[in-house]
Amino acid sequence: MARSRAFQKVNPIGREETEATDRIDLLRCRAGLLTGKDGALVQMYLNGTGTLNQMARLAGVNEANVARRIHKLVRRLLDGQYIICLHNRGKFTQEQIGMARDYFVDGLPMKEIADRHETTYYEVRKTMRQIQRLTNVPKKGD
Repeated sequence: MARSRAFQKVNPIGREETEATDRIDLLRCRAGLLTGKDGALVQMYLNGTGTLNQMARLAGVNEANVARRIHKLVRRLLDGQYIICLHNRGKFTQEQIGMARDYFVDGLPMKEIADRHETTYYEVRKTMRQIQRLTNVPKKGD
């Protein structure tokens, strides 16, 4: 048994490539959560169908803004807090799940979420704290 291990090729680069491939696959699965321009940007990014310059022209902004937006979207999709909410949806109302989507997927500020859901900022903040306790992740801005 020790002999077979000695002859196995160890390829640390292959391991990194596998992790990168897994992250891309995860992104592809979660990209469906996005709608509108955000969804189109992430799809173009993942499919390699456009350069940052082309995406910027389509969006009507400069390349730096597109790159920053894609980075934020990818980070939020890989974060997985919304997915944890969905797995624990029995602990939340539909309204709270909607707030979580707005916050964790769309990246909306709590004030805008409160206006959108016709509730108070306090209720949105309370919901986000409840979700963050469940996921054991520090809230944004802390």
